Amino acid sequence: MPRLRALAAALTILLGATSLAAADNIGSVYTSTADKDCRKVSNLKLDGDDYAAERTCRGPAGLVVMKNENDLRETITVGRSASAADKEPAALQGFGPFNSTTSTIEWRVLAGKPFAMIQRWHIADNDDPEKNGRPKSKQMLVVTRLPPGAVCHVAYVDVTANPQANEIARKAADELARGFDCNTGKVSVIGTDGRATALAMASRNIPGLAR
Repeated sequence: MPRLRALAAALTILLGATSLAAADNIGSVYTSTADKDCRKVSNLKLDGDDYAAERTCRGPAGLVVMKNENDLRETITVGRSASAADKEPAALQGFGPFNSTTSTIEWRVLAGKPFAMIQRWHIADNDDPEKNGRPKSKQMLVVTRLPPGAVCHVAYVDVTANPQANEIARKAADELARGFDCNTGKVSVIGTDGRATALAMASRNIPGLAR
């Protein structure tokens, strides 16, 4: 029995060390969705101005990012090809208020393979206008899971309410994304809720907004 207990203890330590080693192998790479770094594949003009546009951007490990802008609102989706990305749940995950994304995507990578991405979004708060009447922008980080499996939002982190928002988003990506089921899982607000996440949760996935 003492030998069995010792063996069990050693195995527990070994598994813990293996888990830590795997966690240590997770890192980040970055790509751009700036217009200059992407290719416009379609656009719609109204009165001479762009009303809607769709762009493809290069991601790591052969992934393609689809950036869709429609009536001052955006969706971001990912796939092995543009057509595959356009069929993912993320392609329909939009928000009601005017919104936009920053041009940098952080990809969480394990052994060279990206499994989640983190991107900063700006959500217009119509109840908090600037002096010129335009709504102030509230920021949040969106954690999205990646293939294999479906691509969809996993978690939202309010930037203003959480001083360590980037670290919180990385932890959410590392712990939640790979096991998240896009069909049955519910997007979570991680950390302290704030105005940006409240706006997002109240208006997300409204039919017709993402297209």
